Amino acid sequence: MVMEPVTEYMMLFRGTGWHKGLSPEEMQEIVTRMHSWLDSLTAEGRARAGQPLHFEGKVISGKNGKVVADGPFAESKEAIAGYFILTVDSLDEAVEIAKNYPGLNYGAEVEVRPLASECAAVLKLREEEAARAAGSR
Repeated sequence: MVMEPVTEYMMLFRGTGWHKGLSPEEMQEIVTRMHSWLDSLTAEGRARAGQPLHFEGKVISGKNGKVVADGPFAESKEAIAGYFILTVDSLDEAVEIAKNYPGLNYGAEVEVRPLASECAAVLKLREEEAARAAGSR
């Protein structure tokens, strides 16, 4: 799949139990390191528009949103704890930034995804249509 030029990437922080077993002082020290890390990226103009998320929410699924369940569950390793958007030159650069996330040493995970100008399925459909049109010439 040929991707459009990308300069923005979303970092999704997964794992809401990184703090378990740590003292309040240890937790505060790690949170301070997390804030310093993000503050430096923001000052460099490489990070913007980020927020932590509350532990609880609702998951909506099924046709017409008929299924509404409690979740994601705070103890789930896959639960998204927060996010922010990076403005960098490449996915590799975004990954290198993610590798420095202080929460990684405590069981958190970071998912890095390129932002698209519109739905990725629509972009793929357009690409397939262009390939079919090129093949019929």
